[in-house]
Amino acid sequence: LGGFTALVAAVGLPEQVVGLALLNSAGQFGDAKAKTTESEETFLQKFVLKPLKEVFQRVVLQVYINTSNVDDYLVESIKMPADDPNAGEVYYRLMTRFMLNQTEYTLDSFLSKLTCPLLLLWGDLDPWVGPAKANRIKEFYPNTTLVNLKAGHCPHDEVPELANKALVDWLSTIAKKASSLQTV
Repeated sequence: LGGFTALVAAVGLPEQVVGLALLNSAGQFGDAKAKTTESEETFLQKFVLKPLKEVFQRVVLQVYINTSNVDDYLVESIKMPADDPNAGEVYYRLMTRFMLNQTEYTLDSFLSKLTCPLLLLWGDLDPWVGPAKANRIKEFYPNTTLVNLKAGHCPHDEVPELANKALVDWLSTIAKKASSLQTV
């Protein structure tokens, strides 16, 4: 949800955004035939209905190809927001709004309004959001740089050196373009 939220913010505040980086971003295209897979439904049900440390740990272990970074600190940092007394209400409102407006809140509806360069840092081994989605985003939004990384759902944590280098290189490129436009 973080990447999709960043996309919505970039579209809503284009004057404040010079580039957008997404890492294995969630969100659906507006394909009427597309259905949520059984594994996604199972994940959501378990994540919402049973916010227990064991469930979080099991879910994180599913998406990390290199599980050496899955420790108590990581699990607690993911679990902590769910422990907030208002978490259920926030999640309910978020999901209700999304479910009632599925055709409005789609990747293509927001990508079609995006005006800045887009970087996709993509863990190709992600069992939930595979490389096909990154390729589809790039096809839909040509102003995209795609960096494929040998990682799961969290490339920034699994291969931080590679993810950081790709991000810094991309930021340097868009900073140069932005400064050259200002001097014209």
